[in-house]
Amino acid sequence: MSGRLIYVVNCSLDGYIEDADGGFGWSEPDEELHQFFNDLLRPIGSFLYGRRLYESMAVWETDPSLAAESPVMADFAAVWQDADKIVYSTTLEEPITERTRIERVFDPDAVRGVKAAAATDLLIGNATLTAHAFRAGLVDEIHLVVAPVAVGGGKPRSRVVFGSTSSSSRCAASRAPAWWPCAIGYGARRERRHERRSGRGPRRS
Repeated sequence: MSGRLIYVVNCSLDGYIEDADGGFGWSEPDEELHQFFNDLLRPIGSFLYGRRLYESMAVWETDPSLAAESPVMADFAAVWQDADKIVYSTTLEEPITERTRIERVFDPDAVRGVKAAAATDLLIGNATLTAHAFRAGLVDEIHLVVAPVAVGGGKPRSRVVFGSTSSSSRCAASRAPAWWPCAIGYGARRERRHERRSGRGPRRS
């Protein structure tokens, strides 16, 4: 059995993954949502990252103070550290975390080989990297988590990514915390289902 390649992304109601200043604090999770992500990522055996995202996520191994803040953050740190990391970068000289290797180019055939040999699912991060994976037909599933806020501009979720799935993907809902209005997973071979969970919760503005 081969692993699936999964893309998980937060976005605003108006379709942005970063605001005009490059920030995404409006999507910062509370404890309930953090646990949702912990459980979503727990089965993942490998993360595929670009350099920027890798360096931002590496703090879950290099900064022990994060895990010390709460049990849910300690759980996330453990989940992240337990997975292998493949970092695509032409400039990163060496990894700063364990279980990490650097690849200089994104080779679709090599990724297919990794998927075929994997006993667990893989997660790909970074919209640009994911767009390459979609063009190569590598991504099997997307989890799109929509935050209840409009940011008015910034970095949009990749049209290449979502445009590539419009004709063939089917929708299966994920169970998100009640104050998140929509958490959707797209899978190439799933029956079409759609679930919206809405409710009152902390305002993001």
